[in-house]
Amino acid sequence: MSRFIQIVEVGPRDGLQNEKAVLEPAVRADFVQRLEAAGAKRIEAVSFVHPKYVPQMAGAEEVMAALPRGRSRIGLVLNGKGYDRALGTAVDEVNVAMSATDGFGLKNQGLSVDQQVQMLSDIVAGRANADGAPGATPKLSATLSCIWGCPFDGEVSVQQVSDLVARIAALGVEEIALADTIGVGDPWSVTKKVEAARKAAPDATLRLHFHDTRNTGLANAYAGVEAGVDVLDASVGGIGGCPFAPGATGNIATEDLVYMLERAGYSTGYDLDTLIETARWIGAQIGKPNPSALSRAGGWPNRR
Repeated sequence: MSRFIQIVEVGPRDGLQNEKAVLEPAVRADFVQRLEAAGAKRIEAVSFVHPKYVPQMAGAEEVMAALPRGRSRIGLVLNGKGYDRALGTAVDEVNVAMSATDGFGLKNQGLSVDQQVQMLSDIVAGRANADGAPGATPKLSATLSCIWGCPFDGEVSVQQVSDLVARIAALGVEEIALADTIGVGDPWSVTKKVEAARKAAPDATLRLHFHDTRNTGLANAYAGVEAGVDVLDASVGGIGGCPFAPGATGNIATEDLVYMLERAGYSTGYDLDTLIETARWIGAQIGKPNPSALSRAGGWPNRR
C-alpha cells in the first residue's frame, strides 16, 4: 500500500477570499461539489467573518445550506462570534485561525497572541460545557499563521513556534496547522519547525499550509512530507492568498501537489483530470487564468 497523504482543499475559502471577484453563495456551493467530484474528502468550504472585511466570504450560511451532507466541510472562524455562527450551520469542523505574532494577530483579528490563546481557550471551555450528546459539536482544529515569517513583525523563531504549539496542544486541540501565510519559508526551515512542533505537541496531528509567493511552495510541501506530515492544505488552481498580508499571493495548487505526490507513488484519492477541469472552471468564474502549472500544461502521461 502506498502512503496516503490527505490534501485538505481550501480553494472555496482561502482561495476565493483574496480574489477581486465576489461569487454568489450558489456558485461557491457548486465549487465545493465540483471539488468533491474530483475526490476532495475534506474541504474548507466557508469562513464566518464579517462581510465588511472579507466580502468574498459573505453568505457562509447560504453556502452550507445549499450543500448536501456526506463529506467533511470546514468553517474557518477568527473569534467566538464566528464560532457561534458556525454552530448554527452544518459544518463538520471548525478551524480557528490564529497567529504566531502579535503584529499579524492585531491586524487580522484585533487580538495579540495571548488574547488569541485565551479566545481559543474560551471556545474549548464552551465546548466542554455544551449541552447535548457527545459529538453534537463539530470537530475543532487550529491554524497558526505566519509560522515562517510575519509581514509586520519579521522573522519568527523556532522557539516562538514551539511555545505556541505547546500552548495550543495543552488546550486539547487535536490538529494544529502550521501556515506560511506570506510564502517566505524554505524546505530546511520547514524541517526544523515541523520537528519542533512535533516535540511540543507529540499527540497532535500536524497539518501544513503553504503559499507559493516566492516559488517555494511545492519544495516546502515535499520537505513536510519527508518530515512525516500526512496532511497538507492546497487550493485548486493555486488561487487565493490573505487579504491582511501585504504582497501574499496564492496557495500551492491542489493539482500540482497531487501530480507531484502521485508521480512519486503516494496516494491522494483525487482524480487529476477532473481536478484540472475544476481549476480551469474556477478560473473562468473569477475571470482570470490560474497560476497553477497543471491548469496550463495538463498532466502527464496524457490519459485523455
